[in-house]
Amino acid sequence: MQGAFVEHIAALRRLGVEAIPIRLSGEFKGLSGLVIPGGESTTIGKLMREYSLVDELKKLISKGLPVLGTCAGMILLAKEVQGLNQHTLGAMDIKVRRNAFGRQVDSFEIALDIPVLGHPPFPAVFIRAPRIEKVGDGVEVLASLPDGTPVAARQGNMLATAFHPELTADLRFHDYFLSIVKGNSKASADEV
Repeated sequence: MQGAFVEHIAALRRLGVEAIPIRLSGEFKGLSGLVIPGGESTTIGKLMREYSLVDELKKLISKGLPVLGTCAGMILLAKEVQGLNQHTLGAMDIKVRRNAFGRQVDSFEIALDIPVLGHPPFPAVFIRAPRIEKVGDGVEVLASLPDGTPVAARQGNMLATAFHPELTADLRFHDYFLSIVKGNSKASADEV
């Protein structure tokens, strides 16, 4: 709908899977996983409501459809968001703060140790990024900045990052998401 979806599609295709953009609820049929990209969270949220996608997305996620939310996607997955005056999907038990690291000019890249990805460290790109303020029960923090700030987490079928894995040539984060998709046998969009 909006944001870095083209880059996610390219990364997933480089890993040998079919990836398509989703704009209408009828396009959910047959999905094995979903990526909510980085972009402008207020715009993506508004478009999701305008195209009547919110309830169906909530249902798909609750039934176990694997979903990866990056940057704005993480904001939209979160149960609680500081600095956002609209409802989110409220699916992941995290509290996030929008634009926590500053404006566009404050964007940065850092090599993150992400144990589920192995070595070497992952080149994480942060652009007007949110950060995780609090995690609930059942949420596993996958990566933190050197100061301890959580920036990637997983809760069951949901994976969220404050950074943009699609803006790097390193495909390990997308491959990790695909391992969740491949391991998920209980839900598909066809069951909704």
